[in-house]
Amino acid sequence: MKVIVTENYDASCAVVAEMIRDLVKSKPACKLGLATGGTPVPIYKKLIEMNKAGEVDFSQVHTVNLDEYCGIPGTHDQSYRYFMDTNLFDHINIDKANTFVANGMGDFEANAAELEAKVREGGVADLQLLGIGNNGHIAFNEASDHLISVAHIETLTESTINANARFFEKKEDVPTKAITMGMGDILAAKCVVLVATGTAKVPAIKGLIMDNVITTQNPSTMLKMHENAIVVIDKELADAVGYKA
Repeated sequence: MKVIVTENYDASCAVVAEMIRDLVKSKPACKLGLATGGTPVPIYKKLIEMNKAGEVDFSQVHTVNLDEYCGIPGTHDQSYRYFMDTNLFDHINIDKANTFVANGMGDFEANAAELEAKVREGGVADLQLLGIGNNGHIAFNEASDHLISVAHIETLTESTINANARFFEKKEDVPTKAITMGMGDILAAKCVVLVATGTAKVPAIKGLIMDNVITTQNPSTMLKMHENAIVVIDKELADAVGYKA
């Protein structure tokens, strides 16, 4: 596992945006695994700027997103399809037919099976972008006594629901289930890039980069098994976990 320490979170986002830009330039029809949440938003803003400046062309790129809430349609302003459209896809020259976010409505099991098929369709992702939950969850693979390798329906933990409540009018509106890629799907990507910032992430990141233990109680530690995993953190977070570059 490679750990990159930057001066601040904006610099972390710039590093990751440049990785994605360089991949797309070297392989115009590449496949990207994408993430939602607060973490990747500045990365997507930088990619939009690069696209508008003519630095990168997304016209042949395919994307597959990690997850989607169960029970809200893609038009809902808290759905991950809506998030991806408004934070990235609407602002770059990508063909939306080449973008995939699981359907959060209808037959959830069938929708999970469709996500699993998309993970493999045309080959695995050339790069999978990840954030990390406070408890070390990756996508919606929650800390547990076991993890599931393939796309599936996950019941969200109280801590995850609480963390997501800020995006909804009231906590009762937060979905309690989600469709998510499994850990096997994520680890199948050719390169995995995880970005993190903030003191809330200290326990999870400490478990990820400060020892050689792999545990389902911190799903991010599974990345230690990947031959091309990159963790990008800022100096403040590195200092907080005691990491010395």
